[in-house]
Amino acid sequence: MLVRRRDFLAGTAGAAAIAGASGAAWPQAKPRVTFISQWSSGSDGAAISGLGKRLEEEGGIWQHSPVPGFTTEMMNKLRADIIAGNPPAASQLKGPEIAVWSKIAPTVNLDPLVEAAGYEKLIPGELIGLHKPQGHWIALPMQVYRTTTLFMSRPAMKKVGATKAPATWAEFNELAATMKAAGITPVANGGIRWDDGMKLEIALSGINCEAYRAALMKLDPKALKSAEMLEAFAQLRKFANWVDPAIAAQHYSVNLPKFLKGEMGMLMMGGWAQGVIKNLGGNLDDVLITSVPQNEGKPVFVLNADSMIFWQRKEADLTAGQQLLAKLMMQKDVQEKYSQTTGSIPVRTDVDLSGPAWTDGQREASTVLNEAFKSKRVLLSLAHNMAQTNPITAAMIDVLTEYVHNDKVTPEQGVQRLAAAVDTARG
Repeated sequence: MLVRRRDFLAGTAGAAAIAGASGAAWPQAKPRVTFISQWSSGSDGAAISGLGKRLEEEGGIWQHSPVPGFTTEMMNKLRADIIAGNPPAASQLKGPEIAVWSKIAPTVNLDPLVEAAGYEKLIPGELIGLHKPQGHWIALPMQVYRTTTLFMSRPAMKKVGATKAPATWAEFNELAATMKAAGITPVANGGIRWDDGMKLEIALSGINCEAYRAALMKLDPKALKSAEMLEAFAQLRKFANWVDPAIAAQHYSVNLPKFLKGEMGMLMMGGWAQGVIKNLGGNLDDVLITSVPQNEGKPVFVLNADSMIFWQRKEADLTAGQQLLAKLMMQKDVQEKYSQTTGSIPVRTDVDLSGPAWTDGQREASTVLNEAFKSKRVLLSLAHNMAQTNPITAAMIDVLTEYVHNDKVTPEQGVQRLAAAVDTARG
């Protein structure tokens, strides 16, 4: 069941915030944090467990209740707890959903803690408004991923004589065709909902940055039916024809063993795939990590940021736990450890990624992020609930999933159906 805003507002109080102060004003109690997220396994599970251990080392109690699956499942659990009057001290939440959900239950005013840490000056400006929707910090970003990362199997490249990554979609398509002719499955992506949705944002951002911004972030009707969108759907059809035909409903990670061996050629995925590859025992030296093709020849960065929202609780131990968790999340060393586990980039822009604990992929992504910020070519991910609220995102991905797995739907029909889905979801 989709979680819709009108359901939240029925019978709930408006947003509120407790006026947090400096550490001395918080109740003195053994800090305890109750936390809900979908991070249950893999590198994300390892990273959040590491954060919990750090909180315990600082004298706190960490009580994580993971809800595996798609974001909607986690949101359903969160909604039920809020309605029951028992929200967690903090929960996973990001993008526009932070503003939507802040209207259903009181949140914690984190302004004093953020100001004390100087955090607002240390993170990308595009993220600030998302985390202080009513003018106060109520959520904190923890890590940043680029969804437009290209992973290339070096063994597969060697088989076809490829020496560099494709710079344009035409070059990508030519290389994919060469790989297929050599018996290599060109694209190692999976076939689940967010993966299908991400394939479109990858294609469109690599065609035209401003067309992406207008169509997927602003939902401009003309942009949704533009020539660039039609071109993106045509490229999406190529992706669909180059994946394993048996991949429907499967996670991309099932393909990684074949990818590392060179039986599959290219994976278009977020930086988190680095953490998954390492957890599987893979060697990142066997993978070329760079940006997906960009026809405009300029850096573009489609951003996905993981964040936590803090819910108001009256218990002294929970409020103390919120203070401790917020302070830890903003610390440089905590962000370094978290990102080194997951393959992300720290939200703090003052982290030095030159050391051996960081990968070339992370360094390359960080460089592209800085360049994209300067040229105003940072975009927000649709598939990962950064560009739109969950109901609109879900409606759009319904269309994209059907399109990817049904080759009888033409690109023209796909464009029309996506625009119609947006109209319906916006109601």
